[in-house]
Amino acid sequence: MPKKEFVPPAFLTELLAAHSPSGYEAEAQAVFDRHVQPAADTYAKDRVGNRIATLNPAGSPVLMLAGHIDELGLLVTYINKDGFIYFDTIGGHDRTVISGRRVIIHTANGPVKGVTGKRAIHLMTEEDRKKVPERHEIWIDIGARSKEEALARVAIGDPATYDHEFELLHGTVGTARAFDDKVGAYIIGETLRRLAPQKKKLAARVVAVATAQEEIGTRGATVAAYSVDPQLAVAVDVGHATDHPDCDNRKFGETKLGGGPILCRGANINPLVYKKLLAAAKAAKIPHQFEADPRPTGTDARAIQMGRGGVATGLVSIPLRYMHTPSEVVDLEDVENCVKLLVAFALSLEKGDTGEW
Repeated sequence: MPKKEFVPPAFLTELLAAHSPSGYEAEAQAVFDRHVQPAADTYAKDRVGNRIATLNPAGSPVLMLAGHIDELGLLVTYINKDGFIYFDTIGGHDRTVISGRRVIIHTANGPVKGVTGKRAIHLMTEEDRKKVPERHEIWIDIGARSKEEALARVAIGDPATYDHEFELLHGTVGTARAFDDKVGAYIIGETLRRLAPQKKKLAARVVAVATAQEEIGTRGATVAAYSVDPQLAVAVDVGHATDHPDCDNRKFGETKLGGGPILCRGANINPLVYKKLLAAAKAAKIPHQFEADPRPTGTDARAIQMGRGGVATGLVSIPLRYMHTPSEVVDLEDVENCVKLLVAFALSLEKGDTGEW
């Protein structure tokens, strides 16, 4: 009998299709609203753009799950007399991959298609060819013939995103523009959806927060950690898969696509939360792997741990290749296993599990 073709979940593919650079998360917010709000006991939005879904509001301890819905982008800053558009970057871009890309500028009147351009290699000196172009040496071409024509379609402050969409490469391995961190937002929302029918088994209050503006400084998580005031938290983000060429395990550790969610250890991670995540993974026979980070991580976990009087925080990551490029790669089996892990972890919590050590 032929193997059944893998069909990715609609909630995830809709999040991946949503264009939501930091500060402009409306498309992803709408997807999260549509899929998560019906399963929540209470549902809120805040002034930063977070989405806050709560299950079992009378429960204890308070567990916050965080995954960010924003992504990298570009921001229109200047249009020259010939209608070429210059931009600043939203989030941490690799300048070597910006040029030669199709982009979508998101305007008040709808999407405007364009391409990122720079001087062709034939017109460069030998020395120029060795350099990575500076941001101001790259522009967006929308086919306009003048500044006036461009301004009739695009405004200063309009955001842009790469025009790269999700597709499966093989089996459960897919590529997308913004797995970072639409997979995290999906995982925390889907965890709450799967816990909803089992609510009577929950001791904890579970608060799933789709956080905004992570890529420019974990800003949504900072606000949410204060307003939710959890005792425990788990941030879900992507981590570097180190199973591809030119990635020295001596420097970057050993994690791989298909190896399961990555459990982090280090100063940012509460040891009791880590132990409970590990115990839940082992009890449910969920494949998992490990990373260590001696510093505050570059994730929402960094901000959440420092909320109010401190939050017992864990970090679970999805192994990902080619982070912060338009073609990130993830094994969706790892995503499903992460959902299973967080469901098992939430159900394992008991009253009194507040993370003090």
